Amino acid sequence: MKTIVATIAAGLMFASPLSTSALEYEVVEGDTLWGIANEYETTVESLYELNELDSDIIYPKQQIAIYKKYLVEKGDTLFGISEENSVSVEELKEWNKLTSDLILVGQELIIKQAEEEEDEKAEEKEVAAANSIQPTEVKSSTASEEESNTNDDQPEGKTLSVVATAYTAECDGCTGITYTGINLNEDRNAKVIAVDPDVIPLGSKVYVEGYGYAIAGDIGSAIKGNRIDIHLPTKEEAFDWGVREVNVTIVE
Repeated sequence: MKTIVATIAAGLMFASPLSTSALEYEVVEGDTLWGIANEYETTVESLYELNELDSDIIYPKQQIAIYKKYLVEKGDTLFGISEENSVSVEELKEWNKLTSDLILVGQELIIKQAEEEEDEKAEEKEVAAANSIQPTEVKSSTASEEESNTNDDQPEGKTLSVVATAYTAECDGCTGITYTGINLNEDRNAKVIAVDPDVIPLGSKVYVEGYGYAIAGDIGSAIKGNRIDIHLPTKEEAFDWGVREVNVTIVE
C-alpha cells in the first residue's frame, strides 16, 4: 500500500522555518520516479532537486519528498510567499486551485517547483556532471573484440554522434528499476541506455556502436542533448567503458 507522510523539512531557510513542511511518499517495491511524479502531478526533475538524488534508482521504504507545503501565518500574502519560494502568484493559485488572492491563517499551500527554475536546475546539473567526469583510460578494442561485443551489422536509420558513459544497477539497496520500469536486477545483461527523450525517444530500439542493439529505457539528470548512459552488468565493466564518442542509430 502506498504511504504518504508529512514531515518538517529540515534546513529550509525561510522567514518562518516551522511553517514549511514536505509531503513525503514512502517507496514500495515496483515504484519508479516517473510513476511517482506522474501520480502526484509533478516532474522527475522536481523530485531530483527536492530529494538531492543523483540517479533514477530508488528502493522500498525510502522517503521521497513530493513537494513542499506552507502553513499560512498572520500577515502572510500570496505575493510574499511566492517571493520567499521563488515562484509566481499565478503558480501558487494554480497549484492550490485558488480563485482569488485571499488566504487564511492556518491554510496549507502546496509549493511545487517553478517550471523555469526546473529547467535552470537541470542545466546546472548537466554542467556540473560534465565537469566532474574524470579522464579515463579506455582500453583499445581489436576488430575481433568489437565484432564479438556487438555481433550485428550496422543497421539503417537516423544516426547521431554522442558521448557515451556507462552505469550499473549493481549496488546495495538499489531496486535497479529504470525510468520506464525495466528491472535491471532481473536481467543484468539487459541492453538499456539512458537518453534525453528530446533527442532519442523513450522506448526506441537503437544500435550503439561498440555496444549493440538496445532499448532507450532510462533517463538521467546529466543526460541532456547528444549524451547517453549505457547499462552494463558490473561496476568493473562500467569503469572499463569510460567515456567514449560513439554513433547511435535509431532503428525504430
